[in-house]
Amino acid sequence: VLLCALVAVSLGLGLGLGLNRGKQGICRHKCNEPHRKGVPGCQCDSGCRERQDCCWDYEDTCVEPTRSWMCTNFRCGEIRIPGSHCSCSDDCLQKKDCCVNYYSVCKGEIPWVEEPCVSVETPQCPDSGFTVPPLILFSMDGFRAEYLQTWSSLLPNIEKLKTCGTHSKYMRAVYPTKTFPNHYTIVTGLYPESHGIIDNNMYDVNLNAHFSLSGEEKFKPAWWKGQPVWLTAMYQNLKAGTFFWPGSDVPIEGTYPTLYTIYNGSVPYEERISGVLKWLDNARSERPDLYTLYIEEPDSSGHSFGPVSAGVIKALQAADQALGMLMDGLKQRNLHKCVNLIVLADHGMEKTYCKQLEYMTNYFKQVDFYMYAGPAARIRARNVPQDYFTSKLVTGLFPLAQCRRSPQHFKPYLTPDLPKRFHYANNIRIDKVHLLVDQQWLAVRDESYTSCDGGNHGYNNEFKSMEAIFLGYGPSFKEKTEVDAFENIEVYNLMCDLLHILPAQNNGTHGSLNHLLKKPFYNPSHPNEVSSPSSCPVSSLIPADTLGCKCSQISNVSQEILLNERLNVTTEEIKEASSYHLPYGRPKVLQKENVYCLLSHRQYVSGYSYDIRMPLWTAYTMNKPENTSPLPPTVSDCLRPDVRIPAAWSQNCSDYPEGLTFTRSFLYPPNYNSSGLEQYDALLTSNIVPMYKAFKDIWDYFHNVLLQKYARERNGVNVISGPVFDYNYDGHFDSPDDIKQYVSNTKIPVPTHYYVVLTSCKNTSYTPLNCSGSLDVLSFIIPHRPDNTESCAENKTLSEWVEERVQAHSARIRDVELLTGLDFYHERNEPVSEILRLKTFLPIFETES
Repeated sequence: VLLCALVAVSLGLGLGLGLNRGKQGICRHKCNEPHRKGVPGCQCDSGCRERQDCCWDYEDTCVEPTRSWMCTNFRCGEIRIPGSHCSCSDDCLQKKDCCVNYYSVCKGEIPWVEEPCVSVETPQCPDSGFTVPPLILFSMDGFRAEYLQTWSSLLPNIEKLKTCGTHSKYMRAVYPTKTFPNHYTIVTGLYPESHGIIDNNMYDVNLNAHFSLSGEEKFKPAWWKGQPVWLTAMYQNLKAGTFFWPGSDVPIEGTYPTLYTIYNGSVPYEERISGVLKWLDNARSERPDLYTLYIEEPDSSGHSFGPVSAGVIKALQAADQALGMLMDGLKQRNLHKCVNLIVLADHGMEKTYCKQLEYMTNYFKQVDFYMYAGPAARIRARNVPQDYFTSKLVTGLFPLAQCRRSPQHFKPYLTPDLPKRFHYANNIRIDKVHLLVDQQWLAVRDESYTSCDGGNHGYNNEFKSMEAIFLGYGPSFKEKTEVDAFENIEVYNLMCDLLHILPAQNNGTHGSLNHLLKKPFYNPSHPNEVSSPSSCPVSSLIPADTLGCKCSQISNVSQEILLNERLNVTTEEIKEASSYHLPYGRPKVLQKENVYCLLSHRQYVSGYSYDIRMPLWTAYTMNKPENTSPLPPTVSDCLRPDVRIPAAWSQNCSDYPEGLTFTRSFLYPPNYNSSGLEQYDALLTSNIVPMYKAFKDIWDYFHNVLLQKYARERNGVNVISGPVFDYNYDGHFDSPDDIKQYVSNTKIPVPTHYYVVLTSCKNTSYTPLNCSGSLDVLSFIIPHRPDNTESCAENKTLSEWVEERVQAHSARIRDVELLTGLDFYHERNEPVSEILRLKTFLPIFETES
């Protein structure tokens, strides 16, 4: 019965179109011939449907080619049909309009995806003027890294690219993990705070304008700062073609790409791929060297259906087919061993639920402010520009959102207090109050919010669900190589290297991705030191000024002289201390006119700065603890003036009277020494720094507990720590004029943060001192604040919150360098590019997806 029904339907469809199986009843080679009036037989002109006298193959032969982007066996050898997307005719190669699979379907060649991996030492380009291998940058929006692991068997083209080329375990997006900020970061190498596209939706008080993806404002160049790679290429006599990319249809710096297409989401993926391939067919004088491609999937389906869904699988397959079409098109042009291709994503995707919303109405009696709701929520004044700079949000509203509920699924921050690794503060468009939202939750205004089921992104860029893909393929990339994760700010420099051009100034670390390339174009070197250390000799064994200090354990002058003699170290002792505590070389100072000197001790070495009256850095090596016994107590009621530092450039013990919110603490903990005699070497004014009493709880717990734990786990660690001054929150060290706060009635500046860098051997069979292989790093930039409300620490023990707080402020060594004006690892015996890999590594503690 079913078979009969199907036959009836087929006949019905055929009769409905007037299909006619006469003796000459085929349209092959006859499409769009003029209607032969009065001639018997079926017809193949465009009016045959209306007359109902079409040949039976009319649809397949004459209509389907105008819809399809592919050859079929049936189409091979066809007569070119006007209006078709591509041709399968015998002269299509000559006319340069073949469908991308013409060779494989009509000529029997193997499609690209079925070819084995091929090693290409140098670009193999046709003889048509390719001086530099073309570069194609292909973005698949919202392609989270985990998709490639889970669904690789369904994605043959992407899987082949991954297998044969270079891929990273994942690529880290910038915060917030949104589409426009990340796409523009990829092509500029700048953080959102630097390039200005701080979110998909934002307000600029200076422009008094609102930017959104749906409005016309986004086409105005005033929003777009920095230099995108297409302009960098054009400024150096190359050409660029962009088939969609955020910012590419804007006259940035008054200039569009050489060839560009205004974004239209309804353009089929096949048309986008075909457009780039046609540009590649241009004559040398008109052919771009750089190409961008953008598709909306799997992001759109991830929003609609959630990241784990049939909808996303279908979208991934569509993305994979688009890549296959591109690769077959390149192969057909003999460019598959010539072109360098980068396939990446802007961010990942997370599942969200309407039952997991944080309503601001639960925290505020009146929600009389404007809120950018979602996974990266921001709050500003409602009345703009009039109230934009009002302090009401800071003094009134912000405290109301702190530590109010348990559990509370967001953490409120004043924007400058966000973790420094975000680099998300130094722009007028970034609103004053920021909510860092837990994964799978959304922070919203009230119960009227409905866009909550499905998927979303924008969260903390350390979350596994926000990880993006990166794949590199082509003659310049290494083959069959997996590399560790890196940040997408590095891609701009990489693209410039692939195009053999000089990058504009950016936030990336040039050379840090050299390990992806067979023959790196750029060879990085260490920067030259700007300020060299001066000498701080022992001028007298008895201090000329006690600086208000006392040490009840020192009862006579001879004891004091004996202790101060220990500071008068020999050249051999200095060398020994440096090799033990500075195994990779001392930090170089890149700050201008900074007067400092090296203070060597048996247990630690410091770079003491006269300008800030405290060390720029203090270094020591901690061996693996032999047991878990608690550390001995610090010698109490004892602090001594350092006889190597003139009194005018030293802190006074009297600088910290009772009643201040500040106290003093040590960079090198004196109780790391078991004997009292050794502790005295650290109970010096040159080893103290100002600390809020609340912060000292963190500092002491870190050194007494956490640092011991890390040293046990890593078979010892080398430690470098010191103060950070970033009052203008631009992520770079402050000039003296920028520093806003000092200890009362003194010239002692108050740090905004403290940093700690821990270096160990990746192979924990070795110590930091005898490590011949790769190093491992763990670094933190911990905010120095007068309270611990960030951790809702009231009524909690230190073990319940300090480690989580410290880990929340993990950072790259490069972040530490920028904030301190220091440069590390100059004497490490490794290529500089490998050291840059280490410096740009971000330790991740987030494990849940």
